[in-house]
Amino acid sequence: MKKILVSACLLGDACRYDGKSKPSPAVIALRKKYELIPVCPEVMGGLPTPRMPSEICGTRVVMKDGTDVTQNYEAGAQIALRMAREHGCTVAVLKERSPSCGSGLIHNGLFDGGMTDGDGITARLLKANGIRVLGESEITSLLED
Repeated sequence: MKKILVSACLLGDACRYDGKSKPSPAVIALRKKYELIPVCPEVMGGLPTPRMPSEICGTRVVMKDGTDVTQNYEAGAQIALRMAREHGCTVAVLKERSPSCGSGLIHNGLFDGGMTDGDGITARLLKANGIRVLGESEITSLLED
């Protein structure tokens, strides 16, 4: 069975910054066709749950109070990449708009709810290493395969 790396919050794990999850029935349904490998790069990088929200500001990832958590995000991204390689994952389904997992569109770094083009730290690293990254709203092709 093909393996896919998946943001743990999309599978119902309460690992988001607010201590909640964002379960996606469509993502959970992928279990019928794929082995899902859950990851939460923020937690794997050493951040607690719950935690203050973070956004990418220039080249850094900062919490709303200004605390620089770039190293945590980078460490978690490296662990996610290692897990993808160990499990032979060529596809990842990641939480949209996240400073870690967002692909194509992320929060703008102003903590005002605005968005900007870009990738989160983990999504960027996975893409740079040849892993196809999809957001939870982009998985139709996986359900049809």
